[in-house]
Amino acid sequence: MTSYPDLDTLRVRLRAYLDEELIPFEQENGFGYEDRFSKEVVRKVWKRSRELGFYGLQVPCELGGQGMGVQDLCVLKDDVAASGAILFPHVLGDWGGPARIGNLVKYASPEQIERFILPVVRGELGTCFAMTEPQSGSDAASIRTRAVRDGDDYIINGHKHYISASAFADYAITMCVTDPDKGSDGISAILIELDRPGVSLTYDYLPMTGQHVDADIVLRDVRVPRANLLGEEGQGFRTAMGRISVNRLLHCPTMTGLARQAYHLAVDYAGKRQQFGGPISRFQAIQHMLADMATSLYACTSMIMATAKMADAGQDIRKEASMCKLFVSEKCFEIADKAMQIHGNVGVTRNHPVEFIFRRLRLYRIVTGTSEIQRNTIAKAILS
Repeated sequence: MTSYPDLDTLRVRLRAYLDEELIPFEQENGFGYEDRFSKEVVRKVWKRSRELGFYGLQVPCELGGQGMGVQDLCVLKDDVAASGAILFPHVLGDWGGPARIGNLVKYASPEQIERFILPVVRGELGTCFAMTEPQSGSDAASIRTRAVRDGDDYIINGHKHYISASAFADYAITMCVTDPDKGSDGISAILIELDRPGVSLTYDYLPMTGQHVDADIVLRDVRVPRANLLGEEGQGFRTAMGRISVNRLLHCPTMTGLARQAYHLAVDYAGKRQQFGGPISRFQAIQHMLADMATSLYACTSMIMATAKMADAGQDIRKEASMCKLFVSEKCFEIADKAMQIHGNVGVTRNHPVEFIFRRLRLYRIVTGTSEIQRNTIAKAILS
């Protein structure tokens, strides 16, 4: 049973918010793609989105969400990414909001739900998922961050690297080794407030997008109560892996939304740009690029929705989610590349929407598992 209106109504309301409130707010404040946004600004978006019924849609109704399925969520994620809004990831809670919680809520204790989960759903707190380390990216089982019991506490030391949305987070869902002799079965998930003594965030790098979203989280003798353990000791790795498949899938409609924006910009520009006595859209070379872009968008959207339908049915989507992440990330980047080619010198101008989308989509062939890791996952499923 869902508690949100029909999807078409929700899409109209979302579009109105983006066009009539969020984008004008960005323009009035002169926001750019590479600005560093304060927590005050992003929380304003979180709370307004919550008021309008867009924030936390995927969270179960009993936890203050609206129980939205993966298929409908994919449609809305595409819509917000295609809108042209700079702060679009904050509208549905992708950066620091409910999207970071994922299926972890089922492991949370009643106290953790009150202290950590519900404030995120309400847009009052931000969170991030901290697994990657300087020496362990795709090889998550090789993490070194240690949590050692000390009475009713854990003492934690470690270094988490390139943690998405940490710039907006108040606590991190942190993968820690609690039993080094058990390999992946010795990894636990611990909720660590980022204002605890011994926690520091460092911003020593900037991704090619120029966006201030990621940071390293350094943990030095951080004391955390054992009550912050999410689920049971040794359950962290399985918890993380259970989150990853749907998370990989849910990155894909953001890619198609960005690619769709680039495609529409290219169609518009091709119709307006005059060369040799007419619009460049009359040239077959341009027409073929637009045809390829539209075809790729159709293919990407179709496979995303097919996989989302499987997820909503409770099926194992590990193989299909990796197929989506692989195909969509590479095809959407090709779409952005063609859009840049059609725009010519305008398209390679720093911070033009097409140029920014090109950079943003290139990043998606790396984050949440590289294309090579996706091929490994697919091949393993085929050959098992």
